[in-house]
Amino acid sequence: MSKPSDNFYNKFSVFYPLVDVFLKPQKQRLFQEINNCPFENLLEIGVGNGAHLSFYKTHKITGIDTSLAMIEIARKKQNANVELMQMDGENLLFPDCYFDYVVLSHVITVVDNSEKVLEETYRVLKPNGKVFILNHFTPKNWLRHIDKSFNGVSKIFHFKSVFYIDSIKAIKKFTLLKEIEFGKFSYFKLLIFCKS
Repeated sequence: MSKPSDNFYNKFSVFYPLVDVFLKPQKQRLFQEINNCPFENLLEIGVGNGAHLSFYKTHKITGIDTSLAMIEIARKKQNANVELMQMDGENLLFPDCYFDYVVLSHVITVVDNSEKVLEETYRVLKPNGKVFILNHFTPKNWLRHIDKSFNGVSKIFHFKSVFYIDSIKAIKKFTLLKEIEFGKFSYFKLLIFCKS
């Protein structure tokens, strides 16, 4: 299961709380949307250090991450409604149509194969199930030039600086239900899709 990105995030796990502070406002809106959904079975791919696990107010949560160091930190914040395991989002060990919701929070641009993760998401999601994708998306305005300027450096940190959701073929299998922006000059969006 070990990949260069796994090794990076195993080492980076100590510094991840600093990232959590930066991402907290967007994650609060994500969980507002999730907690308004009826109680069901939810998978979070890339659960990280689990700092946000307390934000889940409903649902039976399964959280996975490829980084064992991240999972070990997350287990300290685990409660009875949460199951955590080390697993690769590109090769989910769950049966077809198993989950009602899948959450990809700041994950789709750091995995090695975004296409495969979304294919697997589609497979394990029940018909009419929802996928929540919170991420940075390269804007179509002048800010796109900033993304392009960081493209070379971003590879060192195992994330894609330039990212367009439409470039992933698997996303066309889903229907977009809602798009939430976080300000005119924000890189971040929350996209909520439904499995058709």
